[in-house]
This record gives sequence, C-alpha cells and structure tokens, in this order.
Amino acid sequence: MSGERRRGVVLSGTGGVWRVRADDGTDHEVSLRGRLKQGDRFDKLAVGDDVDIIEGARGGGWSITHIHPRRSQLARRAPGGARGERVVVANVDQVVIVFAIAKPEPHVRMIDRFLVIAEGNELPAALVLNKVDLVTDAAMVDALAVPYEAAGYPVHRTSVKQPTGLDALRDRLTNRVTALSGPSGVGKSSLINALYPGLSLRVGEISESVNKGRHTTVGAVLVPLPGGGYVVDTPGLREVGLWGLPSASLDHCFPEFRPSLGECRFQDCRHLAEPGCAVRDGVARGAISAARHESYAKLLSELEAAERNY
Repeated sequence: MSGERRRGVVLSGTGGVWRVRADDGTDHEVSLRGRLKQGDRFDKLAVGDDVDIIEGARGGGWSITHIHPRRSQLARRAPGGARGERVVVANVDQVVIVFAIAKPEPHVRMIDRFLVIAEGNELPAALVLNKVDLVTDAAMVDALAVPYEAAGYPVHRTSVKQPTGLDALRDRLTNRVTALSGPSGVGKSSLINALYPGLSLRVGEISESVNKGRHTTVGAVLVPLPGGGYVVDTPGLREVGLWGLPSASLDHCFPEFRPSLGECRFQDCRHLAEPGCAVRDGVARGAISAARHESYAKLLSELEAAERNY
C-alpha cells in the first residue's frame, strides 16, 4: 500500500531525479511514475511545476503522480513555427532583469533583448539598475532608466554598498516566482545575498553546475526565499532568435509601440521606412525612444534573417 500524498513544487531536476519542495516545507528526491513518462507531459516537466507526489509502500521512494496545469511558463520555442519547445521554468510570475550602471557598462541593446523575450512569453518584467553607488551623476542613471519607465517597466535603482533600493526590490520578489536574469558581473548574487543574508546564495554558480556539459545554458534551479517566493537564475536569456519569436510579432513586444499599432497606413507595416507609419511618427514626436526603435530595427533584421535561413 502506498504512503503519504503531498503537493509540492519542482525545485530542480537532473538525470531523471527531481527535487520537490512539499507544501509542508520538506524536500524530497522524486522520480516520475511510469505512466507520466509515456505521456505528452513528460518532455515538458520543468522546474517550477506544481506536482502531486506520493511515498512508496513501506517507506519507499517518492514519485510524481500528477502535474498540475501551468498558469505561465518561460519557454524557448522551435523556430519557424515548428512543433516543440523547451520550458526553462514553469509558473513564473515575473522576469527581473539586472544590469549594472557601471563595471560592466550597461549594454542597452542587450537590455532590450531580455525584455523582448519576457514580452514574447507574456510575462511581466522589471529592470534593476545595480551599482548606482559607482556613479556620482544621478542624471546618468535617469537617462538610462527613463525610456524603460516611459514604456511602462518598473525600474529599480539599487546598490548593495550604500545600500539603496533594497527594500523595494525585496517587496517585488516576496511571494512571487521570479525569473532572474542579466549578464555576468552585474551583481545578481550580491543583491540576493544582501536581500536575504541567511541564504548565502551564489546564483550563477548553481545554474552553471546543473548545466555542466551543455552547449546552451537553459537549465534552472528554483531557490526558495525566506518570507515566501522563489527566485530562479536564467543565464541563457539573451539570444532572441533561439526563442522562436516570429518577426511579425516583434512590434507587440515593445509596449510603447502598442498604442500606435493598427494606426499605420499599411497593415503589414514594419515600422522602418514605410510612409504613414504611426510608430515612426511617435519616434519623431519623442513619444517613443529613438534608441528603443533602433533596438527594434536591429532585432527585426536578425529575426527576419533567421526565418529566411530556416
């Protein structure tokens, strides 16, 4: 006779063994029941999935008996509309993208790539500008932040050393499942450790360890946060082409473009050189950031090239 049943969330998985945090706070190493391995959901079991687990007879090992429907996911889709996707993390509430204001210098085009991937997965996103203690001119920080705030993104200005902005960022993470991303060296681990001193977390090292030997880093480890919520590092969140985003959908991934979409003279307007383009008119009026429009143009060129070569 089987033992106790519990509900939990998948924290990590490798080699067919998954670690699940049960709703009573206990962790269990579990495997998939045979019937689940044969179903369509087997390939899609992911970190962040809500599952039911059951203990084997006479105290035997735990196994997953049911995977609950997801409310969201961060997934790489096959290019060209082909079937198949790789789910990086399930049941995500938000994507938080961390860049440093200096050391390393922020790369605006890369920020836009991260945000486009979040939008393509229909996930709310926020931007963290870290290490603000390294610049003395607040106008420099504002110059970077304002276009994103104008587009509707929350922007957190943070510093671990001062400290600055930590309470507001902690509030954003509490009781949410957050996909955390950003380039190396921007201070993600330092931020998390400053917010949760008892965690002693080295986020990047955890993700790298579970992806050892893989050509593309898409694995994830869900880390429970004190006070509620989870954070997962997603270091592979940068190459837009790998996420299967159709070029025709790119304009919808720029929130500040949306009020103008449908107002262009041509229905298939690419918002580059066409006459009567409402998006370009918004750029000319200063309602849309010229730098953000330049990012759109570059990404559109990349996605269209990828579609032609597929």
